[in-house]
Amino acid sequence: MPEARSRQVREWLSHRLSRGLRGLDRARGRGLRGLDRVRGRGLRGLGHVRGRGLRGLDRARGRGLRELDRARDRIRRQWRRTPPEQRRTWRLVAVSATTGLVVAVVSVLVAGPWDAGRRTAERARAAEDTATDGRNGGPPKPAPSAAPVLAPLGAQRASRSPDGGEDAVPPPTGAGLADTLEPLLDDPALGDERSVSVVDAATGQQVFGAKAGTPTVPASTIKLATGAAALAALGPDHRIRTRVVAGAGGHDIVLVGGGDPTLTARAVKGHDHPAALRRLADATARALKKRGAGPYRLGYDTSLYSGPKLHPIGPNENISPVVPLMADEGRQDDSDHGPAPRAGDPAADAAGAFASMLRDRGVEVKGEPRSRKAAKGARTLASVRSQPLSSLVERMLTTSDNDIAEALSRQTALAAGEPASFEGGAKAVTDRLRKLGLPLGGARIADGSGLDRADHVSAALLAQVLVRAAGHDHPELRSLLTGLPVAGFTGTLRTRYAEGGVGRGVVRAKTGTLTGVNSLAGSVVDADGRLLVFAYLTNGTTDALGAQRALDRMASALANCGCR
Repeated sequence: MPEARSRQVREWLSHRLSRGLRGLDRARGRGLRGLDRVRGRGLRGLGHVRGRGLRGLDRARGRGLRELDRARDRIRRQWRRTPPEQRRTWRLVAVSATTGLVVAVVSVLVAGPWDAGRRTAERARAAEDTATDGRNGGPPKPAPSAAPVLAPLGAQRASRSPDGGEDAVPPPTGAGLADTLEPLLDDPALGDERSVSVVDAATGQQVFGAKAGTPTVPASTIKLATGAAALAALGPDHRIRTRVVAGAGGHDIVLVGGGDPTLTARAVKGHDHPAALRRLADATARALKKRGAGPYRLGYDTSLYSGPKLHPIGPNENISPVVPLMADEGRQDDSDHGPAPRAGDPAADAAGAFASMLRDRGVEVKGEPRSRKAAKGARTLASVRSQPLSSLVERMLTTSDNDIAEALSRQTALAAGEPASFEGGAKAVTDRLRKLGLPLGGARIADGSGLDRADHVSAALLAQVLVRAAGHDHPELRSLLTGLPVAGFTGTLRTRYAEGGVGRGVVRAKTGTLTGVNSLAGSVVDADGRLLVFAYLTNGTTDALGAQRALDRMASALANCGCR
């Protein structure tokens, strides 16, 4: 019995073990088949992802190449449109940068050998210095130092000569300039009267002249003299004031013209802008609201100027009637320079525009403005001021603004205690030029703009005006240079000097044009880097365009030579 029982147990255990092994084999088989399926799916997915990645990479590479091609085409087009002189500049910069890099690398290699970022020679010299410094009994060596950038206050400054030092630029010679300019002066387009002066700005010495002291009709180049006189009399920071003052009655106000020709009725933005009639109206409206309700009567005062209002040339689109109160130079269009239809009574027009602005701001103004003189010492309710005088001079020279020129002549007269008229301005300007030590032999100044053919000055006078502006003794005159038109780029020289021409961007000069009169006066840097100033005056021309081209060639000739 026990043996039978034991055999049954063994059989049962063997059966259970066999079943377990078969189950384990089936599970193992299922696991291996699942693993194979997972591995297959993973490989297929990996292949799919890899394919998509490669295709995306190919597309990105194609897009990049296309963008590169488009960029290359844009660069080619931009290069073709670039002026030749700018191409030469870019090539020079590239060559200079490459050369500098090569020189730097060679210098580093030659300066070696190196040890841990320091030259061996420096390490040895440092060791020698340590052995001989104050700690070892020797006198300490002074530390190297740079020369002072600014001398101490009160110290005497060493005089500097433009012809001395290792950076000296040789001046041109009279013979060299004569060889260059005399053939150009033979151009028949220049007319039969010529006055020419070329001066070295550093020394103030004339290096070439042809009837340089002969008075000639200068046309608009006389604006250089007008600007110099105004700047010397009033200073570059002077501003012209336009005011609104209380009138005789409690409800009277007066708009007082101060002689600012740049006063504008147009909208302005920012801080550096002409005096604005709208801002004057804002301030006046605030002041009147404090005084009480209107209605107010508006008057306008033009008593600052005296004498004729019309320029001797008569009504003209190049200049308004000369009065101390005007808005936008009395222009009847939206221009801001050049010829334009002008108002017959610019002061009345400005006052009418101001009255409308006050009404727009809630101030009741009764009737139309009337001309009346403000009481002496009347209380100022509001005021605006022009840009600095230096800015007015720059604008006058750049655009050859006749209205500003006549206003500055009268401001000079007021500063000298002369009547603010054509005659008073001419006298004050002449006296101020004499105080500047300028050569006035035979000169006659009749107006500030150069529209009057009675004006006669020499090329030597205008050249010396520019010398004063370039020198150290008269910094107040500097805007005479900064306001000069740039050949081919700004003002009255913007359309002159062909692209790629020698004088383009180098010549800076004031132009002058009347029928039979052509002139050019300004500055130029010659081929050696020397600053020259020049004045070319011609009368009796019959071909205005030909005369302009001849003058431009003469100025370009100075830029193109060292003339020694």
